[in-house]
Amino acid sequence: MIKFFLMVNKQGQTRLSRYYEHVEINKRTMLEAEVIKNCLSRSKDQCSFIEYKDFKLVYRQYAALFVVVGINETENEMAVYELIHNFVEVLDKYFSRVSELDVSFSLSEIHLSLSFWSMFQFILSS
Repeated sequence: MIKFFLMVNKQGQTRLSRYYEHVEINKRTMLEAEVIKNCLSRSKDQCSFIEYKDFKLVYRQYAALFVVVGINETENEMAVYELIHNFVEVLDKYFSRVSELDVSFSLSEIHLSLSFWSMFQFILSS
């Protein structure tokens, strides 16, 4: 199951966050900072899957944006990795090459796309 979805830039600023489990605001800030630090500190040669606390991180970099998904231990990392790519492809079609500005100024459209994407992911897993 997906626990959270983040889109961050290379400077470590969160551009979009969506949580599928309740996490208090102050804990979200700490969690995002640690997750972003772990993902941005890795080189391109390293694996895009990270074991972190009681869940796994799956991330993918697209130009200046990182997409990070937190999943539980039983979820298939490769399936989530491909779902991230499919989601970014959908955004590319909608925005004609999605950029950080598109994410910043079109949050409602991206949240709607993310809702459909997560619903599709739920259907696939059942």
